[in-house]
Amino acid sequence: MNGTPLLDLDACRNRQTRLLVSLADDALDGLVVVMPEHIQYLTGHRWDHRFFPVAALDVAGDGLLVCPDKPVESAAVPEVRTYEGKWRSTLRNDQRQASSAVLGDWLPGRGRWKRVGIEFSSCPPHVTRLFPDAEFVDIEPALWKLRRRKDADELVLLRRAIDAAGAMYETARGIIRPGISELEVFSALQSAAVASCGEMLTGTGNDYACGVRGGPPRRQPCAAGDLYILDLGPAYRGYFADTSRAIAVNGSPTDTQIAAWQHVCGALDLVERMARPGVRCQEIYSRVHEWLSAAPVGTWSSHLGHGIGLWVHETPHLNPHWDDVLEAGDVIAVEPALYAPELGTGMRIENDYLVSETGLELLSPFPLDL
Repeated sequence: MNGTPLLDLDACRNRQTRLLVSLADDALDGLVVVMPEHIQYLTGHRWDHRFFPVAALDVAGDGLLVCPDKPVESAAVPEVRTYEGKWRSTLRNDQRQASSAVLGDWLPGRGRWKRVGIEFSSCPPHVTRLFPDAEFVDIEPALWKLRRRKDADELVLLRRAIDAAGAMYETARGIIRPGISELEVFSALQSAAVASCGEMLTGTGNDYACGVRGGPPRRQPCAAGDLYILDLGPAYRGYFADTSRAIAVNGSPTDTQIAAWQHVCGALDLVERMARPGVRCQEIYSRVHEWLSAAPVGTWSSHLGHGIGLWVHETPHLNPHWDDVLEAGDVIAVEPALYAPELGTGMRIENDYLVSETGLELLSPFPLDL
């Protein structure tokens, strides 16, 4: 995706300012980002995995976006330059070297950068060798923290992705029956999401296998008696939904399945009552774990949820391995579950929420029933 900005450019500039303020104690001269999510977050533009753009910010307020082949119409940085990503329509294999060379041509006019912020997990030597005597600072923790609070322009894209998930479930409820193949379901659901978004998806979602806890779609048919766990996370312009529903393949859930479903829905009610800014995620997890442990059937041993945004798993984590605290502006996916053979594998119900100052706003208000 390129050309027209995907995000509000003033909001991108505001995010740049907030990032630099958060890094003030590191006394950086500038920073460089190469991850497509961070380039989109800070400049408003995104390219797919075939291309290797790079963006840089000078603490004095200057900035550069290096994009493939054609300059974008407008970006949240003062200057846009290009590198040749293709020669006669053939993708180059040395794009990272090419885009970094353009960055190298821009740097001399900015003075010598002695302390440079980079993404330690992804910044390549093509970039770091442009600063032979510099000290590098990992800016990823600051970026992950900043990305927690979703701005208005981000929420527009998130809501669109979640609406696409709703269209997928509506389609699923109309076609799932004994004998339909998982690939047929997958194809129909992708079509529904594309129609909802009006364009190609950035991501297709997670689980399309029937009769198991999850996995990609297979050629095999759905069987009567199974609960079909769909975990759908279509991504619209880089922003991921993450929702789950369980659907009885034969349309007639058993009494045991209904009892488990009521308990899983009760876990969502518990989270909705507890969650608000300042509440520890471990406390919510513990209460839900206690609740699900008392279910009449089934067990649960996975995480309770996580943040969503430009990646499908972001901060905060509703998981005992992290000690996160909810903040206003978080967008979280909450996914209690119960599994047992007598449930036809089991069920997972997942909703997306915006954490407001007073509690949770449900972003995925589509039917929960089996």
